[in-house]
Amino acid sequence: MPCRELRYTSRADWPTLNDWLKGRWNPDLSMEHQVREILRQVQDKGDAALVDYTRRFDCSDFQEDWIRVPAADLTSALASIPAEDLTILKTAIDNVRQFHEQQLQRSWFQTKPDGTVLGQMVRPVERVGLYVPGGQGGTTPLVSSLIMNAVPAQVAGVDAVAVVSPPRADGTLDAYILATAALLGICEVYRLGSAWSVAALAFGTRSIPPVDVIAGPGNIYVTTAKRLLVGQVGIDMIAGPSEIAILADESANPEWVAADLLSQAEHDPLAASILVSDSPSLLENVKMALTRQLALLPRAETAKVSLTDWGALIAVPDIPIGAELINLLAPEHLELCVDDPWQLLGLIRNAGAVFMGHHCPEPIGDYFAGPNHVLPTMGTARFASGLSVDNFIKKSNIIATSCGYVAKHGQAVARLASLEGLDAHARSVVCRNV
Repeated sequence: MPCRELRYTSRADWPTLNDWLKGRWNPDLSMEHQVREILRQVQDKGDAALVDYTRRFDCSDFQEDWIRVPAADLTSALASIPAEDLTILKTAIDNVRQFHEQQLQRSWFQTKPDGTVLGQMVRPVERVGLYVPGGQGGTTPLVSSLIMNAVPAQVAGVDAVAVVSPPRADGTLDAYILATAALLGICEVYRLGSAWSVAALAFGTRSIPPVDVIAGPGNIYVTTAKRLLVGQVGIDMIAGPSEIAILADESANPEWVAADLLSQAEHDPLAASILVSDSPSLLENVKMALTRQLALLPRAETAKVSLTDWGALIAVPDIPIGAELINLLAPEHLELCVDDPWQLLGLIRNAGAVFMGHHCPEPIGDYFAGPNHVLPTMGTARFASGLSVDNFIKKSNIIATSCGYVAKHGQAVARLASLEGLDAHARSVVCRNV
């Protein structure tokens, strides 16, 4: 099986492992100039630039009046979806909504004895733009991405959500994307992809009002555009390729563990799938299971490259040492395939999402359970969190002081301003005591 077999016994082994894994984060900056030019063209020419780029790369006879999907298309798409699929989509949306409703924050105020009022006002942003990849030329629509990005924005109270997704060669979008948008109550859907769609959301055009936050996964052009537009708009995160780490003991089922590793390897040649275990027999059995299962996958070539370059079976002396390694890896997805995952959870500090036990595979979180599947990658779970309601709100500090407060504390404030050489700051306080 083309997969590294490694050992980790202490932090002294980490630099070698880390140097290997850092090779995944080798962003191709060669297209940055192209993306900057795309952004400039859209900012200067608006819809004309959107039509030009879409004709060149997606749909050769694309027209300006095709940019926005008519409401009737959303309705007809909804009617075209099998009832059992609609039920699944509705349940997934409900599960995701119920989870994110627990994240809502409240405004708060604090009154001091002297009457000073301090607080924080929580408000949603007004408009959000979501990028939804079409997937393999529109044949594998990422409806889960639409759900995971739209629901927290809606729970936050965002006024309007706009969706962009690249059209197929005939100018259409997959019915499942349109039907999911309809189920979510989203009426703004645009047939646009790549960096030009991100530019349209950020700058606005005649057809598309500008947004405040852009979220959603995409290729390197989408990611680069989002990165270059930080400051013009808010973004969700700069995500790298997908990854899974599994911490497993002898109680784990090797066939299940192999299937879970492959669930990420099939994503992308740069996806990382890592098993950490204190059981030599499990590691050996998983290696054999990977070989058997890989041969059965439609995306076997992608998974094989991923496992060859970024897959690993790592032996550790015991599970606590394995947890230490997991915290250094800070994986996007972590499965605790151990006899008692709840006892182990307290040792975990760094992970985007933790899947507990033998019957909780990572795809449960990707699609259905409720927590968000937009998660920090490339070790950024050390300091970053998954997409949440927080990405779509902003907080304003509230300060209310009285004449008495200024009289009591004005000189101290003025002195601090003077120390920084800001005399006008000092005068704006002191003048109120004259």
